[in-house]
Amino acid sequence: MISLPILRWIAGDLVVPLGVVVTVVIQAAAVVCVLTGVWGWRQTLLTLITVAALGWLIEFIGSTTGFPFSDYHYTDRLQPQINGVPAVIPLAWFMMLPPAWAVAYRVIGMKHRLAFVALSALAFTAWDLFLDPQMVGWGFWVWSNPGGYFGIPWVNFGGWIIASAFITLVARPPAPPTHPLLLIYTITWALMTIGLFVFWGLPGPALVGSIAMGSLAVLAWRAERRGESV
Repeated sequence: MISLPILRWIAGDLVVPLGVVVTVVIQAAAVVCVLTGVWGWRQTLLTLITVAALGWLIEFIGSTTGFPFSDYHYTDRLQPQINGVPAVIPLAWFMMLPPAWAVAYRVIGMKHRLAFVALSALAFTAWDLFLDPQMVGWGFWVWSNPGGYFGIPWVNFGGWIIASAFITLVARPPAPPTHPLLLIYTITWALMTIGLFVFWGLPGPALVGSIAMGSLAVLAWRAERRGESV
């Protein structure tokens, strides 16, 4: 994420799709390492397969029917693709859902399962306040009817909440290792804020995303520092 603007200056816009794929793979690998240390390989692999498979299915349905994100389609910039969905997209769902689970677990715990699912979905969707305007700006996907959030239809964010909540319900993750996953969530927040403000010319999404994702990160870290047992 730090090197991508530098590589773009050196090699031009053609390097951006490859840089995005490499970034996602590295961050997903970091999440795998974190989870494996606590959950073990079996639970981690099951969670990875569940999240990636459902993420692909939701994206396939979404890009072919318009539900639940509104009408959009992927361009051919991100390769390879599986039935029109870039293969890296399901991996992106996995790289950020466990950090969102860590936020929800640390703030409210798992005793009230639906509340945990709801806050996880909000923590995950806060990331998309950065992501969608950036990815549309790079030409990775296109909306048929651009909406009011910097060109993104508002219904898209409702779709993200519904989809991430559904995946969390199905995956039923055990208690996540909060500290390293919160670190990943926070680093993503910081780098997305800096990247959109400084390098990518998207100050509006940078500000809104920073407030939304940063607020949740602060709440989670405050709970982490207090050492609340949840």
